[in-house]
Amino acid sequence: MAGTKISRRERIKKGIRRRLAGSTERPRLSVYRSNKGIYAQVIDDTTGKTLVAASSLSKEFTATGNKVEQSKAVGKLVAEKAVAAGITQVVFDRNGYLYHGRVKSLAEGAREGGLNF
Repeated sequence: MAGTKISRRERIKKGIRRRLAGSTERPRLSVYRSNKGIYAQVIDDTTGKTLVAASSLSKEFTATGNKVEQSKAVGKLVAEKAVAAGITQVVFDRNGYLYHGRVKSLAEGAREGGLNF
């Protein structure tokens, strides 16, 4: 049974990415979560470059609280950086995770920070 959750997430991720791609006008906001932290990147898939990134484990991150509250703060942080870089429209890529808990909280924080998706 080991690895079934990971293989399931990878299968879902491939299906999502088949239909979803970021462009220069509307880059992709990709989410990755681990047991210790949550990460968000705004990626332009046409050039393959990361435009903006934020993490709950980075030095500039100062929020405290439980993981859901930290995820919301990471969403706001990535949104602030994206708006400063001139990005307001993104495509949300949940990366195979369920839209629940920390992933949903990050998305809500990004919307509050000024990103539209």
